[in-house]
Amino acid sequence: MTDVIAVIPVRFGAQRFPGKALTPILGKPMIQWVVEGVSQSQFIKKIIVATDDQRIADTCAALSAEVVMTASDLASGSDRVYQACKDQSESLILNIQGDEPLISGDLVDQMAKSMLASDDWDVLTLGRPMDDEALQSPNSAKIVLNHKSEALYFSRYPIPYSREKSQGEPSACLKHIGLYGYKKAFLKKFCETPVQPIEQMEGLEQLRALYLGGRIKVIKVDYESWGVDTPDDVLVVEKLLKERHG
Repeated sequence: MTDVIAVIPVRFGAQRFPGKALTPILGKPMIQWVVEGVSQSQFIKKIIVATDDQRIADTCAALSAEVVMTASDLASGSDRVYQACKDQSESLILNIQGDEPLISGDLVDQMAKSMLASDDWDVLTLGRPMDDEALQSPNSAKIVLNHKSEALYFSRYPIPYSREKSQGEPSACLKHIGLYGYKKAFLKKFCETPVQPIEQMEGLEQLRALYLGGRIKVIKVDYESWGVDTPDDVLVVEKLLKERHG
């Protein structure tokens, strides 16, 4: 049986929140919450933290994860993931963002099971229903799907355009959750391809995968991601973790 490997790309010098990977959340560094969440998975046998910073590597040394040091000048998290996994034997790669402290083993298993269940995909990601406020927000990426639950397009703009005033929850698209499963061969092709105009205009790298003709399978979930982008997000995440753990 093919195994799925989880790679967590994380760098110290995040532009909006430097050092956030080591920021304490309820007494533990954020990266520890991520690794511990992924390690609850029943399907993932290997976890790699891909980082360019020795402080992060030292923090992860005592956790259930390998650490691979990667170059500091890589263009994206996907490039960091590929550099960390290209010499690994596994061909299915799960990219878990290093700023997702709410990640759970159940969600990771849902992705891994979908990756193992069929071969008719190149990239796998997640989407969830959203309200009209999220539809209108440029901070939320939206996905329009075909009948096979494959992505037709991603945009920060409310899509598809409605000639009538939107009411209630939008039903023609999903809110994108930025966790990815890759076939390693496609990830290699993706990372060797330059940034494309539609990707640059929208600020969404998954559009490069569509440009290349990649089949992006979208799994519908109820999970609400809350990535840590600013110090204010730490307070929100701490509140959510306290509610989850009582």
